[in-house]
Amino acid sequence: MYNLLVIIFAKILNVFANILCKILHKDNGNMLGKIVKKLSPDILKSIKIDCPVIAVTATNGKTTTNNAIRYMLEKNGKKIVSNKEGNNMETGIITTLIKNCTLTGKIKADFVTFEVDESYVPIIFKKIPLNTLVVLNFFRDQLDRNGEVESLILKINEFLKTYEGNLILNNDDPNVARLGRANENNKNVYYFSVDRYKYAKDYQTEAGEGKFCPFDKTKLEYEYYQYSHIGKYKCPKCGYGKEILFTEIKDIDLENKTFKESDKNYETLANNIYSVYNYAAVISVAKLYGLDAIEALKTFKLDNGRAEDVKVKDCETIINLAKNPTGANVSLRTLNEDKDEKELLFVLNDNSADGHDVSWIWDINFDVKNVTRIITSGTRAYDMAIRIKTSGFDIDKIEAYLDLKEAVNSLYKTKTKKYVIANYTALQPIRREIFNERT
Repeated sequence: MYNLLVIIFAKILNVFANILCKILHKDNGNMLGKIVKKLSPDILKSIKIDCPVIAVTATNGKTTTNNAIRYMLEKNGKKIVSNKEGNNMETGIITTLIKNCTLTGKIKADFVTFEVDESYVPIIFKKIPLNTLVVLNFFRDQLDRNGEVESLILKINEFLKTYEGNLILNNDDPNVARLGRANENNKNVYYFSVDRYKYAKDYQTEAGEGKFCPFDKTKLEYEYYQYSHIGKYKCPKCGYGKEILFTEIKDIDLENKTFKESDKNYETLANNIYSVYNYAAVISVAKLYGLDAIEALKTFKLDNGRAEDVKVKDCETIINLAKNPTGANVSLRTLNEDKDEKELLFVLNDNSADGHDVSWIWDINFDVKNVTRIITSGTRAYDMAIRIKTSGFDIDKIEAYLDLKEAVNSLYKTKTKKYVIANYTALQPIRREIFNERT
């Protein structure tokens, strides 16, 4: 009875919070969840969910993949409840469910989809049902909050020891594929893979984690690397890396934004290998539930700073989030695959949500091509400028501004194509400044 009263109170509170946030031009975010969790720590157990719950977790790509799954399901005529704005920790999940439940705590939907922070998977899904878990990748990220990546993998592996629902895994990440062996009784494990693409390497050129077999500690042998430690590998001792594939992406053409899966041709709006992996996960979910993803992926576009393409003062501007070395390296790889002349703005903050330790920037590969100028900004603008200088980039073509507005003003003094990379708390502020330039 108490939890029912908490839900009713939270629903009423949400109405007033939305009005106040609208007046103040603020995002409600996960404030509601924080209040509700204080009142009732186990409120999630009182939410009634009778439809399939699909969750996406990873270091990178959670938001894009979760939203693409939501979009695919909606295109198939399904009613969805989802944390599409992010807010992927427990209070964010609570906020999403409270906003979308009835006064009796019931969720009325065909599917519920969540992106979930890696460290919260074992916490959240002890309290609510989980039908399908999608795991995309594991990279080093926010070491002062998460610790080493192995600790996160072990937490999820422990949770999966008793999980027998659908498990969709990226077979090309050795730290993800290993989770398929967490519970030998789970017969619902599905692997996806992406065939070698044009810019894959025979050797590792970027920071990565997957160097040794997780089962016998033998050094893995790679046929090729797509990016970081993602690629085709095998353990020469035990043969790890040869799983039966549920979804296999082939014939990737980034220039024309197409690829194939089985006998189906896919067109997308994205032209980077990162997105192809996200879409492989979406296709896997669609196949699992007997749905079609072709039309959805043809028109899906996130437009919230994830490979966002906008026109500002007649300049094409590509904005992307990068909160760790792999994210930054993939963004810079996409920049290098673009043969046009361009300028780069890199915004780096060190707020609590970013992690105060920014030493990860030294694992970024700044071997950039056809870049005529680099501007840095954010709370650690000068750290980033120094990092770029030590990479060998011409110091006379590096500008550093602590103030975002000054950085954006300088960026658009020229008509050259722009790339903007920003970490977590820097992304939305720099987007606002860029969009202000459009008016």
